[in-house]
Amino acid sequence: MWKPNQNEPLRGTPSPEVQAPAHAVPTIETTNRNAAPAGDQAVISKGLFVKGEISGTESLYIDGKVEGSINLPGNRVTIGRNGTVGANVTAREVVVMGKVRGNVSASDRVDIRAEGALSGDVSAARISIEDGAFFKGGIDIRKADAKPGQTPPAASQSAVTAAPEASKVG
Repeated sequence: MWKPNQNEPLRGTPSPEVQAPAHAVPTIETTNRNAAPAGDQAVISKGLFVKGEISGTESLYIDGKVEGSINLPGNRVTIGRNGTVGANVTAREVVVMGKVRGNVSASDRVDIRAEGALSGDVSAARISIEDGAFFKGGIDIRKADAKPGQTPPAASQSAVTAAPEASKVG
């Protein structure tokens, strides 16, 4: 006959590893399919407001509000759908799904998604603006090996202003 011992949980009672504490926060993977793994990325969540300078050595996901400057040269900065940024952003890669008001400088690429809005100048090796996105500013396309402060010859510079009447910016 089977006898329960002290080390096994009773049937119908979840083991402690299965139950999450009431204060647990979901990981990035469950809330944002476009984000990097949780260990590789810091998060400024929806209820947070940061004013000042942000710099560091990991990627950043912003779903709250940031004012000041963001300097993460070797990493990705993602502005989530709820994110509002009033700052100059310097990073390897910048993805805009929320609102950005400020200049963006990326050593690799800038990606403005359909629900994103960016008002400011962009300097990057590659840029992608999805249909329905709002963008107002200038674009400076530079070679991937060029330094952020380096100005390319006038022939490779371009200025673009795209502000469709139907775009929603608030």
